[in-house]
Formats: sequence, C-alpha cells, structure tokens
Amino acid sequence: MAFEKSHSCIKWRLCCRSVLPFLLFLSRLSHIVSGQIRYTIPEELKKGSLIGNVAQDLGLDVQRLRSGRARIVTRQSIQYTELKTDKGILVVNERIDREQLCGDVTPCSFSFEVILENPMELHPVKIMIQDQNDNPPQVLYPVQTGGSLVAEMVPRSADVGYLVTKVVAVDVDSGQNAWLSYKLQKATDRALFEVGLQNGEIRTIRQVTDKDAVKQRLTVIVEDNGQPSRSATVIVNVAVADSFPEVLSEFIDFTHDKEYNDNLTFYLVLALAVVSFLFITCLVVIISVKIYRWRQSRILYHSNLPVIPYYPPRYSDTLGTGTLQHVYNYEVCRTTDSRKSDCKFGRAGSQNVLIMDPSSTGTMQRIQNEKSILDAPDSPLEVGFAFFL
Repeated sequence: MAFEKSHSCIKWRLCCRSVLPFLLFLSRLSHIVSGQIRYTIPEELKKGSLIGNVAQDLGLDVQRLRSGRARIVTRQSIQYTELKTDKGILVVNERIDREQLCGDVTPCSFSFEVILENPMELHPVKIMIQDQNDNPPQVLYPVQTGGSLVAEMVPRSADVGYLVTKVVAVDVDSGQNAWLSYKLQKATDRALFEVGLQNGEIRTIRQVTDKDAVKQRLTVIVEDNGQPSRSATVIVNVAVADSFPEVLSEFIDFTHDKEYNDNLTFYLVLALAVVSFLFITCLVVIISVKIYRWRQSRILYHSNLPVIPYYPPRYSDTLGTGTLQHVYNYEVCRTTDSRKSDCKFGRAGSQNVLIMDPSSTGTMQRIQNEKSILDAPDSPLEVGFAFFL
C-alpha cells in the first residue's frame, strides 16, 4: 500500500510539472490577446481599397504600430490584406473572390492576427465577405452541345399539363443572387407550352392536335435575382410524335438545318464577292486599254517631233579632206505619222560646204559640170532617181 501511495504521488508531481507551463502560457496569453475586431467588405474590391482603420479600432497610436513593428500573421496561402503602419489602416492586397475562397460555404470569412512587439500584443481580425452578383446562371440540363442534338418527345395524345422536360440551372453566387427564375422567351407555338417561373418545368397548356408541327423549338431564359440581374439562355427541342420513326427525318433536319443555312449563306456571299471582283477588274482593264489606244492615236496624229535625217552608207564626212567617192547626197525624211511622208530629193554635193585640196581642180570641174546637168529640168539623173524611189 505504501508503494502504491508513493507511486501515485510521483504521477501527480509529473502531471503538475507538465501542466504548469501550459497554464502559465494561458495566463500570459490572456494578457497578450486583446479584443477581436471584425470588418465586412464586398468581394471583388480593387487592390488598395480601404478595409478599416486598425489603429483607431484597436485604440492604438500610429507610433505604437511603428515601434512595435506591427505585422499580419495569417494561415491563408494568399495574403489578401496589407497593414499600412504609417497610416494605421488595413487595405486590400489581393483580389478576393468569394466563390474561390469559400465555395458553397456561407457565411464566407477569413481571419488573421495583428502582432506587435515590445510588449507583445496579439489582435485577432476577422473579415466577412459579402457576395456580389458576378456570376451568371449555369444551365445543367438540357445539355447544350454543338454537334449532336437532344430533343424531347411529346406524344400527340398528351393531355393538358403534360410534363415535357425540366430546365435545371444553378448559380454559384449566394443569397438572393442565387435565386433563379425561368421565362419562355421564344417558341414555335407559344400557345402549346409554358415554363414554370420557379422550377423551370416545361408543360403543355392545351391538348396536342394533329395540326401541330412535329418540330417545336423553345428558347428559355434563366435569370438570377441579383442587381444587376444576370441571365443565361437555353434552347429546348421538342418533337411532337407518337413514335420515333415518325420523327427520324425531322430529327436529322434539326441537326443540319442551321449548319446548312449557314453554309449556304456563306457560299452565296462568297460567290457574289468573286463575281463582283471579276466584273470590276474586267471593266477597269477594258477602260484602261481604250484610254491608252486613244492617247496613242492622238499623240501620233499631232506629233511635232523633229525630222531625223537618214544618211546612206559610205557617206563621206564633209569636214574631211580627200576625193569624194559619191558626188551627191540624198536625204529621205519621214515623219512618225504613217499617213504622211515627205521625200527630199537630191541636191548637188557642191552646195554643201566642202574643204578640198586646191590641187584637185579636175575633180572640182567635173563636179561643176555634173551640177549643171542636174540643175537642168527633167535631167536623166533626177528622173531616174525619182523612178527608183
């Protein structure tokens, strides 16, 4: 018994030794921790937006924040707030998205501590995030696909109030921003279907008849209750028939109608553009050719270009010396206009300025004699030359 008592005393002492430091820590912590402050801000505030005056709300001096090296300690991976110790205010440091921070949890908040040193102080701060209507509704059913088509079938024997389908949508916002309403925006026959305002159920409002079209297309708009309101649009295809083979062809037309119309419009516009381009190009080319030919004809007709003389081969340089091999020089002159021509017949070579050796008197005398023959009317040389031309 004595051994058991001594053993229990040892346990008590060990327990006291382990608990005593924790109690001392709690007593010190009670002196360190001050009152908690709380702020409520809307989400999506810009960086640098004011949250609150920490120094004023905690009853601290700005000088105390500086000397105590005040700082924020948070358990979040992102520091959403920043403490301006020079002004004693708390501002937004990062964009706060309520849906990313809290998801579906409401209310949404996060906490951190403002710590000061010398002496040590700990001031808890809690930030409440108000939801903003920054997300439109998302339609879950019917699934909107680009390639395939989902259509609901309604038998022709359906009575009034027949449930065709239900539009299912959600909004990731919270509160009244997530309240959804459903409205029928367009329909092939508005007198045949209606949409529940709160539940999105599509029902018939009259008896289906044989005159009703097989293809029915409804456009339903889903709106939330936020300010300003956001909306989403869903298209519901309905086939009014008693059996699937009856609507098979119409069902295929549902898929290809829009694609066919879009392709046809595109090709028509493309063909019109190509034809217009070719027509304008041909018109410009024809006009350009006509103008060019007209200008060329006018230039040739009214040409005043200088006459270019033609010198026969072996024509002796008049400035040279020596005996001339050909006594006469014939010049044939033509204008650039093909319709006009001018022929200048020969003149005596002696009429040109020639520098000749004085010793060649015999040559000069022969030239003078030939000149007198050429000057005579109807000389044989002149007639023969004219005939040659």
